[in-house]
Amino acid sequence: MTDKLALITGASRGLGAALAEALAPTHHIIAVARTTGALEELDDRIKAAGGSATLAPMDITVPEAMATLCRGIFDRWGKLDLWLHCAIHAAPLSPAHHVAPKDWQKSLTINATATSVLIPYVAPLLGQTGKAVFFDDPRAGEKFFGAYGATKAAQISLARSWQQETARTGPKVKLLTPPAMPTALRARFFPGEDREALTSPAQAAATLLPDILAD
Repeated sequence: MTDKLALITGASRGLGAALAEALAPTHHIIAVARTTGALEELDDRIKAAGGSATLAPMDITVPEAMATLCRGIFDRWGKLDLWLHCAIHAAPLSPAHHVAPKDWQKSLTINATATSVLIPYVAPLLGQTGKAVFFDDPRAGEKFFGAYGATKAAQISLARSWQQETARTGPKVKLLTPPAMPTALRARFFPGEDREALTSPAQAAATLLPDILAD
C-alpha cells in the first residue's frame, strides 16, 4: 500500500470516481459515498489496476458518521495527504419563486452544511502539509439555478475563506473548475444536450490531476 492517503467524498460516480482511479497509482483511496454497490465497483476497478482502497459507505450529512470516519482515519493512519470534496446535490431547475422547500433544504444540507462540518473534522488530519480540493461550478445567479447555484456558491465561499486563512500555515486549499462532463448531475440540468461533445470524467480527472498534485 502506498504511504500517501487520499480521502474522496462523493467517490461513487462521476468526477469523484474518476479522480479516485486517477490517484490510485500513487495514493491509497478512502472512498466515501452513500451507494455501496457503486463503491464496490470502484474498488474492483482500482484493484484491477493494482491500487488499493478503503470503502466508507456513509452519508456526509450525518455529522456523527463523519466524526466516526475521521476518527477511524486518525486511529489507522494518523493523517491525510489529500481531500477531494466531490459530493454535490443537484436540485431540480426551478424559478426562484417556485423552489420547493424540500429541494432547498436538501441542497443546503449537502452542498453547504456538510462542508462546514467536514472542514473542521478533516483539517487536523491534513495538518500543515496536506491539501484540500474543492470543485467550483459557477452557476450562482443564473436563471433557474437558484437552489443549486446559491448553495454551491456557499460551499465555495466557505472553501475560499479557508484558503485565505491557511495560505501561510497550511493545509493548502485549492479551488478548481472542471470542464462540462456527461454526468448524472449535468443530465438533470441539460437533459437534451449532445453528450458526445462533453469531456468524459476520466479525461477531466487527467486534466485536473496536475493542478491537484502541484505544490
